[in-house]
Amino acid sequence: MTTVHDFTVTAADGTPYALAQHRGQVLLIVNTASRCGFTPQYEGLEALWRRYRVAGLTVLGFPCNQFAAQEPGDAAEIARFCTLKYEVSFPVLAKVAVNGPGAEPLYDYLTHARRGLFGTRAVKWNFAKFLVGRDGRVIARYAPRTKPAALEAEIQAALAAAP
Repeated sequence: MTTVHDFTVTAADGTPYALAQHRGQVLLIVNTASRCGFTPQYEGLEALWRRYRVAGLTVLGFPCNQFAAQEPGDAAEIARFCTLKYEVSFPVLAKVAVNGPGAEPLYDYLTHARRGLFGTRAVKWNFAKFLVGRDGRVIARYAPRTKPAALEAEIQAALAAAP
């Protein structure tokens, strides 16, 4: 059976980034954008990362320009923005598409594993979130409007669960 750990994505510097390195960790995977009304969620994501990373949480940001062209920058611009504006220290990977024929295969897997509102597969906007258990299976999917702090109890439960 396929899990998130079976995927290799691209790091912001263009090198392969194997998600297998996160085996045994809880992942919060988020498609991000620098010019979105939800962009301030970077602050909440960073707070979760800092609070729970020692316990085994990793937040992974995937910049995406598919929604109203709200992430037009290149990797260096995105990194500079995230660092200067929100002091982001969790991994922000290469820009991806999350929907359509050119979608990152990881997102194809995520949207099959947990459907959205009314059973839809498509990611509807920036800052959709997927919580992945230590075993690499998707636990939950959250709408862009769901603030990171609202996920804390479910993250704690996932961290407490055995792999």
